Amino acid sequence: MTTAICPGSFDPVTVGHVDIIRRARKMFDHVIVAVLVNPTKNPSFSLEERIGLLKRATKEIDGLEIVGFDGLLADYARTRKATVLVKGLRAVSDFEYEFQMSLTNKKLNPELETVFLTTSAENMYLSSSIVKQIAMFGGDISDFVPACILKDIQDRLCK
Repeated sequence: MTTAICPGSFDPVTVGHVDIIRRARKMFDHVIVAVLVNPTKNPSFSLEERIGLLKRATKEIDGLEIVGFDGLLADYARTRKATVLVKGLRAVSDFEYEFQMSLTNKKLNPELETVFLTTSAENMYLSSSIVKQIAMFGGDISDFVPACILKDIQDRLCK
């Protein structure tokens, strides 16, 4: 059985995130969606809220485990016996950073491979930062986040 990890801050979760998670689940037996605690960021949603939003947004995808974690991803993968990281790529700029992180994680955990999934064409421009910016200015984010969590995100972010 192959266990993969889809890591991210998911602040907030977008339809692009759900697409990558769904596609990863088709490829691997068990997928852990690991919600990162990043001490250098000030998230709009708490760790518990992000986990809850992700659980609701992915409830129809079997074989997922959604957890929060802090620390080194390579160490976390080792403790969970995960051998694959799945990362979504939107653009070349994503690749440059993710490639560097892939090499670092491989150095820290030689058993760990990184699989890059290109984003679906309709989500190439989409990011949590863009969703937050649109919402904060009162724009319509309904095409960018799962419908089941839209109100939660609007209530938190919209002016």
